[in-house]
Amino acid sequence: MALKLYNSLERKKVTFEPIHKGQVGMYVCGPTVYSDVHLGNIRTFVSFDVIYRYLMHLGYKVRYVRNITDVGHLEGDADSNAEDKISQRARLEQLEPMEIVQHYMNGFHNMMHRFNALDPDIEPRATGHIIEQIEMVQDILDNGFAYIENGSVYFDTVKFQKEKKVYGQLSGRVIDELMTETRDDLKNQSEKRHPSDFAIWIKASPTHLMRWKSPWSIGFPGWHLECSVMSTKYLGEYFDIHGGGNDLKFPHHENEIAQNIGSCGVAPAKYWLHTNMLLMHGKKMSKSDGNSITPYELFTGDSPHVSKGYSPMVLRFFMLQAHYRSTLDISDEALQAAEKGYKKLMEANKVLQGLSFDTYASAKTETDEAILKLMQETTDGMDDDFNTAIAIGKLHELAGYINKLANKQLASSQISESTLQNLKTFYQSFIQDVFGLRNESEQNAEDDKTLDGLMQLMITMRQKARADKDWATSDLIRDALAELKIQVKDGKDGSTWSKV
Repeated sequence: MALKLYNSLERKKVTFEPIHKGQVGMYVCGPTVYSDVHLGNIRTFVSFDVIYRYLMHLGYKVRYVRNITDVGHLEGDADSNAEDKISQRARLEQLEPMEIVQHYMNGFHNMMHRFNALDPDIEPRATGHIIEQIEMVQDILDNGFAYIENGSVYFDTVKFQKEKKVYGQLSGRVIDELMTETRDDLKNQSEKRHPSDFAIWIKASPTHLMRWKSPWSIGFPGWHLECSVMSTKYLGEYFDIHGGGNDLKFPHHENEIAQNIGSCGVAPAKYWLHTNMLLMHGKKMSKSDGNSITPYELFTGDSPHVSKGYSPMVLRFFMLQAHYRSTLDISDEALQAAEKGYKKLMEANKVLQGLSFDTYASAKTETDEAILKLMQETTDGMDDDFNTAIAIGKLHELAGYINKLANKQLASSQISESTLQNLKTFYQSFIQDVFGLRNESEQNAEDDKTLDGLMQLMITMRQKARADKDWATSDLIRDALAELKIQVKDGKDGSTWSKV
């Protein structure tokens, strides 16, 4: 079965055919780093992490580009007196904007590593590409698809649609609809020739913190522009996959397409992939309604919405239980079920890797055929638009065969050695390499072993200090460990330690 994916541009599943054989260029819109990354974003990035992993599993050489928005993020087209979210946070905390960016970018990276997401191959930042963004604005102006008003530059959607007839194709929105809408989120409407026009360069007020010189004004680029520039710079004018959350389809991705065609004459991507929403109790998450939870609250269980804490791998497994284009409803009951499912897969793989028999079937058996069929169906699930839900279901069915072999409900004479070896490689590869799931019980045991080794070293150093009557060093070690809530007890048979 060939890999099929749902192309939002065509609104149907299509067979994936890369532009260049054996190679894939993929761009995913990254976070705006002015606050902690929320669960909805994490779901999107985990989904594309699995897509990235599976494409490599299939043998493709993938260049995965995911940007960092550190210029600031304006909803709609703010006027020159408005302030982006990074600048707002910087003023509030009396810090430089880049301090805000660094802090939340570090937090984002740390969170994605906790979810075992691979780093992208390139992670460009918007502030590092201001020159290229100014150049693209000029190209759009030169091609007649933008106009200048009071130092700001606006994309001319009416002229673009009249000539190219593609604006609204991705989102299904049309300019006639936009004309009749109340656009309270868009400022400076008097400067625009049409309500659907959008800013690609914004003139900054004298107090605006993030500002650069341009031929039109001292200002800053429009939000949509940065992705057009960075995807083109690192993947070329036409690449394979552009991804992001469903909420970015309009206006962000729609405007990206317009900008790319307006500047270089071609739409940026062949395939557009969009993830769906993460819900809570069947509703969109909302802090004001109290219907929300943060990743850290899920880890610690410090929330009225959960009865206990859940590990990052359980949460990752929970997210993969639903197809990336489906809504996913988070609840304590669903997380408890996910925890059981995760542990079942981890235990099945541990048992499988330890299986070995003295005798095997000499010819292919019904068990062989059933196992090989389930392995193929697991792959078919992923080939069907990266359907992790189907693939996980098939791995659970395979776990049934693994446990029967381990419990001798199935004799070793009912499976061939080659099938068992194939299953070992396949099962572990899917769990670890494709789904990106770590066995946390094994990791915790390894961490405990490391900690014990370090503590034995500290105890030895403290004992030597005491023997040398170096009470200052002895007390320093004891007090430092006490700060870490580790207690050292001295007895006749030596010293022991424990967590307080």
